Amino acid sequence: MVQKDPICGMDVDERSPKVIYTCPMHPEVEQDHPGDCPKCGMALESKNFPSQETNEADENQTLKRKFWIGLFLTLPVVFMAMSEMVLPTFTRYVQWILSTMVVFYCGGFLLVKGWQSLIHRHLNMFTLIALGVLVAYGYSTVALFLPQGLYLYFEASAVITVLVILGQWLETKARSQTGQAIKSLLGLAAKEAHIMKDGKEEQISIDQIQKGDILRVKPGEKIPLDGMIVEGQSTVDESMLTGEPMPVVRGVGERVMGATVNQTGTFVMRTERIGSETLLSQIVHMVSEAQRSRAPIQRLADQVAGYFVPAVIIISLITFFVWLLVGPQPVLTYALVNAIAVIIIACPCALGLATPMSIMVGVGRGAQAGILIKNAQAIEQCEKVTHVLIDKTGTLTEGKPKVTACIGLDPQWMVGLAASLEQNSEHPLARAVMNYAKEKSSKIEAVEHFESITGGGIKGQINGKTILVGKQKFMEESEIDISDDLKKQAMQLQDNAQTVVWVAMEGKAIGILGISDPIKKTTPDAIRALHDMGLKIVMLTGDNHKTAEVIAQQLGIDRIEAELDPKRKQEIVRRFKTEGAVVMMAGDGINDAPALAQAEVGVAMGTGTDVAIESAGITLVKGDLNGIVKALRLSRAVMTNIRQNLFFAFIYNALGIPIAAGVLYPFFGLLLSPIMAGAAMSFSSVSVIGNALRLRRLRI
Repeated sequence: MVQKDPICGMDVDERSPKVIYTCPMHPEVEQDHPGDCPKCGMALESKNFPSQETNEADENQTLKRKFWIGLFLTLPVVFMAMSEMVLPTFTRYVQWILSTMVVFYCGGFLLVKGWQSLIHRHLNMFTLIALGVLVAYGYSTVALFLPQGLYLYFEASAVITVLVILGQWLETKARSQTGQAIKSLLGLAAKEAHIMKDGKEEQISIDQIQKGDILRVKPGEKIPLDGMIVEGQSTVDESMLTGEPMPVVRGVGERVMGATVNQTGTFVMRTERIGSETLLSQIVHMVSEAQRSRAPIQRLADQVAGYFVPAVIIISLITFFVWLLVGPQPVLTYALVNAIAVIIIACPCALGLATPMSIMVGVGRGAQAGILIKNAQAIEQCEKVTHVLIDKTGTLTEGKPKVTACIGLDPQWMVGLAASLEQNSEHPLARAVMNYAKEKSSKIEAVEHFESITGGGIKGQINGKTILVGKQKFMEESEIDISDDLKKQAMQLQDNAQTVVWVAMEGKAIGILGISDPIKKTTPDAIRALHDMGLKIVMLTGDNHKTAEVIAQQLGIDRIEAELDPKRKQEIVRRFKTEGAVVMMAGDGINDAPALAQAEVGVAMGTGTDVAIESAGITLVKGDLNGIVKALRLSRAVMTNIRQNLFFAFIYNALGIPIAAGVLYPFFGLLLSPIMAGAAMSFSSVSVIGNALRLRRLRI
């Protein structure tokens, strides 16, 4: 049986190349087989996330086995080294044999990574580890065959190797936990569905379902795929994708998402999206891509690491020669011990892990709350936002407007004309006009010479007569004759926060439609929360000033920009940026896409259009302004976590290197052995990862 990929929905045999491996710290590194990153030495991860679990499990088992074997062989070496004065001379050769097995069998992969770093001219933590271990082992091997009296450091080379393997093992286990969010998302997908064919119901596997198939969903079952309800009604728990605990009512004509849970009723749905098209697959893909992206702050760590390793080697050489010149007897022993300690404790693994671990965990935590982050740059920019620019329709409001007023000589006929032009439009106002026309049983006629004027309206010919539908400004620019009485009635509708749609025929306005779009229940609380965070709120809308002012007053919005077309929205975003503001733009429509792309951070509502989502750095699955509040809190927490990690890594090396070099010895007689340096180095990496994993429990 041909296996299907849970993310892309394709047959495994159809993909070429089958799997691409990349480095979490250096995404530009890609290859079609497992291996190590030539820049940092980290094991490459599969870009096709599900297949990565097997690789992680294999790596975990390999490191676990090598650690326990290494520990078993190292303990006798440590015992013999501590008891060397009372043990026979041949035990020195036993130490050599056991430590050789530890260094080259258990720790051989560390030496290979160190050698590769030299070949590729990218010095990293494995360069220092390999250098420190080989110096200790090589010196001891030479000393073993020289006259008695020289101290051996086989235990140091063996213990350091085992400690580094332990650190790598713990790091691999911790890194696997950062992907827990994606694993849990993949686990949400339904495995089977009830398909309706020829009046019969049959249970089949999800990968057999095609677009257009009719499925029955029973109480308590997971909704198989994305689609539309064609019969029945139920409450649906969407919390696994949106992060919102309250179930929602879904009925005929409404869309449902795969992996959500049907609660009380039975309904029949038509499948609209399968495989990689489903919302769950898009979420998994977006989260996986974002976790591999790099935040701009990572450049600081990269720049430091680029100079850090050569600097450490120089400091180690200086330490060796200083102790050789002024150290106590035996000078060679003190010089060697301290030089090795400097190399080992200075391994920049904590520095390299500081940013990627926080990004990976933060992106996963956001996905669990219905916040889909396209890349790490969006997280970093989000923290700096000063102004939030928000589209009105579908963002502040429900995006489900209804015609609440119809003024004209013959309302039913007029609505029919408007609906005839609007029938091909996907704009929320167009859908409202169409729904109203159906309610009034208005006649929908064929339209010729149809033309859409972006941000203004539409026009066309019906039965040889030119019809215009749109804004008042559009009418005035088209030199339409508008009566004062109609203007007065339009003003009254706008005073009640209704959007006015004008209808004209043959150069004269024949009526208006008042359309109301209620404010989302969650919007007022979200606006207050954004103000509490010190942000300025600006509403951008294509609606008229009067309607915009009424809504702005109700919500306490700081500023409005009304009667805008897509180009003007983009220009306003650009203007705010030139004035020094860091702009977050939130919208859901095609007309918002240019502004979303122009802003430092674009936020698309998951209920909006594909082009808006594609243009944004963050997508809110639920399409709720509270998602912006959550995204900002998440961003601030992630960036704080990154700074904590970087601070810890910098301070650790700043304090550790001088101590390892022996600056405390003249004052307190304290020295840091290579073994303790290896333990401290491993602890620093695990500490950084542990701090990053705290984000999994973040309450946003």
